[in-house]
Amino acid sequence: MIDAGELRKGVAIELEGKIYQVTEYHHIKMGRGSAQIRLRLRDIRSNNTTERSFQASDKFTPAFLEHRTVQYLYSDGSLYYFMDNKNYEQTALTADQIGGGINYLKEGLNLGLLTYKDEPISIELPTAVELQVTETEPGFKGDTATGGNKPAKVETGITIQVPLFISVGDIIKVDTRNGEYLEKAS
Repeated sequence: MIDAGELRKGVAIELEGKIYQVTEYHHIKMGRGSAQIRLRLRDIRSNNTTERSFQASDKFTPAFLEHRTVQYLYSDGSLYYFMDNKNYEQTALTADQIGGGINYLKEGLNLGLLTYKDEPISIELPTAVELQVTETEPGFKGDTATGGNKPAKVETGITIQVPLFISVGDIIKVDTRNGEYLEKAS
């Protein structure tokens, strides 16, 4: 058991049969009453977030999540297959377990797999991935002077706003946290 004072951003806890990860932590000292903590928690299985308040004296059960490095292999309908880089075991996850990470999966991508008691929970994407532009409008000479953006469809099927000088076939780096263009890959 861990005390409320030991909770920090990123810590995983077990609460009411679910596994949550702390995304925000606020300690609130009341004038006359006891101190409270306000937590923003993300359900690791369903990816839903909730805010809860607890007494500072409350105790929590830590959830020990195992991180393994895996490689994305392929998708087969509604299942996505990953291979453990150490023992070559394959693990299948559903689209719900992966969440928005589906938009950045391409064959051969190395990423993290979160497991809890040998049960696969979700994936952890690298902060940036390199994707090839498959569709975009052509850029014209002088377009970079305005600093504008245009939509570009990448190999995974999502559309990202890119600078005007990007053309079809270019490899770009995309931030997986917010889906924004970072830079043109060399």
